[in-house]
Amino acid sequence: MTRPGTARQEADPASAVTPTETVPIGVAPRRVAGPYRWWDRVLVSDPGLGQLQAGWRTLVTMVTSLAVGYGLSHALTVPPMIGMMVGGMMGLMNGFAVTGNSWDKIAKSSLWMPFPYTLVLWVAASLSGHRTLELGLNVVALALTFLLARFGQLALLTGMMMFNGLMVGTIAGIPTAMVGKAFVIALVSAAAVLAARLLLCYPMPREDLLRTQRAFVVEARRLVDITVDALDPDASPKRVERRTNRSLRRLNLVTLTIDARLAQPEAATDPVVAELLHRHLFDAELALRGISQAVQVLNTQSPPEELRQCLAVGLLLARDTPPAEAGGLRPAVRTIREQADAILHNPQAAAHDAESAALVRRVAELLESLADSLSGWLALGLRTPGTPAAVPFEPAVALENDRIPGSAAPMRRVLTARTQSGWQRVVPFVRAPLHAGVAAAIACPIADAIDPRRFYWGLVGVMITLFGTNTTHERLRKFAHRMIGTAAGAIIGVLLLHWIGRDHVYWTLTVIVLGLAFGSWGMQRAYALWTTGLVVALVQLYGLTTPDSRMDHLLGERLLDNGIGILAAAACAALIFPLSTRSIAREAEHGYVVAVQNLLTQVSARWAEPDSPVRLRGAARAVDVALFQVAEVSRPLVRMPIGVRGRGPLNRMALLTTATGHARALASAADIDIDLSPRLSERLQLVTHTFTDSLRALDHHLVNGTAQGTWRPVGPMVRELRALVRPASPGPRAQRLQTALRELEALDTALAAFAEKSGLPVAPGTGRDAGRPCPAQRPAPAPAADALAAGRGGTRLVRTPSAQVAVAVGPGTAGPATGTARTEGAAEAHLAGSVSCAAHPDGCPGVRITVINSRGQRVAQTHADAGRYRLGLRPGSHTLVVAAADHPPRAQSVTIHAAQADVRLDIRL
Repeated sequence: MTRPGTARQEADPASAVTPTETVPIGVAPRRVAGPYRWWDRVLVSDPGLGQLQAGWRTLVTMVTSLAVGYGLSHALTVPPMIGMMVGGMMGLMNGFAVTGNSWDKIAKSSLWMPFPYTLVLWVAASLSGHRTLELGLNVVALALTFLLARFGQLALLTGMMMFNGLMVGTIAGIPTAMVGKAFVIALVSAAAVLAARLLLCYPMPREDLLRTQRAFVVEARRLVDITVDALDPDASPKRVERRTNRSLRRLNLVTLTIDARLAQPEAATDPVVAELLHRHLFDAELALRGISQAVQVLNTQSPPEELRQCLAVGLLLARDTPPAEAGGLRPAVRTIREQADAILHNPQAAAHDAESAALVRRVAELLESLADSLSGWLALGLRTPGTPAAVPFEPAVALENDRIPGSAAPMRRVLTARTQSGWQRVVPFVRAPLHAGVAAAIACPIADAIDPRRFYWGLVGVMITLFGTNTTHERLRKFAHRMIGTAAGAIIGVLLLHWIGRDHVYWTLTVIVLGLAFGSWGMQRAYALWTTGLVVALVQLYGLTTPDSRMDHLLGERLLDNGIGILAAAACAALIFPLSTRSIAREAEHGYVVAVQNLLTQVSARWAEPDSPVRLRGAARAVDVALFQVAEVSRPLVRMPIGVRGRGPLNRMALLTTATGHARALASAADIDIDLSPRLSERLQLVTHTFTDSLRALDHHLVNGTAQGTWRPVGPMVRELRALVRPASPGPRAQRLQTALRELEALDTALAAFAEKSGLPVAPGTGRDAGRPCPAQRPAPAPAADALAAGRGGTRLVRTPSAQVAVAVGPGTAGPATGTARTEGAAEAHLAGSVSCAAHPDGCPGVRITVINSRGQRVAQTHADAGRYRLGLRPGSHTLVVAAADHPPRAQSVTIHAAQADVRLDIRL
């Protein structure tokens, strides 16, 4: 929330605090603000390193449990295979099912596992020879696991250990007299696994949060780099758009993950600091979105080449500026503004050049806003709120299994809404157990008839299908992943088996452990990766007892049994207390509309009562989460080309994505104190109330499938209000209000089009023909640009000079080349030199040099070797952007007048 008085500081820049006063050197954690390293790419693909940690955790627990099980089998005179099977199960389940951010939670779960496990081992040993009863108990145990899942993690772990114990006891045939020794092996293995995990995999949620923040910084850097490519006049617009959208999606996913990690009490103990971090990251993401959108628009306008070049250089400086030195962005901002102002103040400038210059100046303002947001984050270590109106952090999303939840929340809401009376109240508790029990009762006899020794494959197929899936599409996709992963794992596993052989036990165990670790790492990325790793491990295990002649038949049986179990589970879920994918998708859209409605309610409260404790950015983040859920539920079973599949779902999703962008910008722009006359305040409240009423009508239509009311566009009222506000309240706050009203109108237009696509009547008042909204004719707001460029002038960044050097080569050469620098057929000149600093007079380490020509194209990029560089350039004007570890980047201009000559340029950082 913007505290009372914040807006007044923005209106009066002189009263603002400069970053040099609030951001002392060394405040930022080095894990976030340190120099860029090659492993930053891993952080972007795995924010917080959750996937790598899962693989490492499985590797540690499996190695420990197998070693302890093997050693105890000799000490207790138990067959080594039994000892390793019992101990290995402790390690496998500890790596997969025991989670938590504190050691006591991990210890309680780890030490509890041996008790239910050995209890059902004894039951299985007592029932040896009663085949029907054994199979029936396995079916009951699987259903019980799904029932216990509703009562917390420890209950779920208990059910899983009981199911695994029955399955292992039935397969291995452990005698009753050996159960006591098996309990000792299980208990000691669990204790050893706990000790190894606390030693090598100790939970560090604060470190995970810092890594996730680092991932945000790195992805932001990548996005800025993509915008430089977008400025290239020869770049493919479609390719640039795809890369930009992909980077924006990753950036948004990282920010959602950060918010979810802030919700963990072990990660951020101070809720006020967590709220400040949430705010700054929200604003930084908004600025980056605005920069990318503005550059894409600019590239369609054919701007002057000098404008394109200075913008490309400025973006490269922003890319290479260390996070701890956000003030280093100031030279880039100043250079861009000077070039843009030169065109804007030139009365002879063409209209399209002036339009491009205005857009470039907006990018400069967004870069300054980005620097402000990063500086604010760096100052979090010393800043605390000074007013009781500060709002503690309230998360909009919570991680489930270290992932942002998708279809689970809409599915639970649909199920709860349908089972609120009478006997149906028990349905949420028995639905999943019934699915599992009936599907297991179908698949188990079929799998037993195919191969009695490996009947459990059918049960495993049932279990994996129902865990973590909520729609038919998700179950069928999991079926495809299971089949593909099984086939790939079989091929790789057989090749490794032939290569290693059957007589090298330690190599076989190594492949088993590495296969499971690889599967654990890939489970959250793609389920097929987990299946591949699992089957590779199982093939090595099967190779100890199965000859080559039967291996293909054995793997075929596994594929068949798994398929039977998966299809049986999918059929039972579709027939017993069914929830259609369409109803869950409608519920996800309902959740989205409710999130937008909550945002508008908070906007109205913020404008009516400036001191009200509202969280506009938190409300906008909830809209982000709702959009993520809609996207997950609406994913098609098979992705087809646009010309093959219908455009309806694609258009609806595009409209919601557009609306979400306007919602973010509205939340940022509306978070301002406003002083309006009572008449204007009433008009403002009328706009928000009308918009809210339209959202209620759309919500009723989505929930009940019947139209009750219409969508009443607020565009005409907003435009009238903007005309009244402009002369009534001039100044920065009025500009922010104008931006908020533009975003409000754009949000209304996008959602009106969505309502029309959903079948809700739209009242006349905007658009074409009958007054219906048309996305192609909606206003052209700048979602992030106006929201951040209109009122963030409160801070000033440190100025550092940049150098310009012109190098003339050879006597009698012509003056500096103008126009295009890429001369077809022209030979190159070799530019070489050194890059040094006061600390490294013989050459700075880790230097990267990027060359931009006069058209704004990136024509060369190289790394300095021992502080020296050499590259080839065509004649013309170029700008070198030099970046090195622990140094702010530097822009160096150079003009080459002739080809086939050596040019030397030494750079001092």
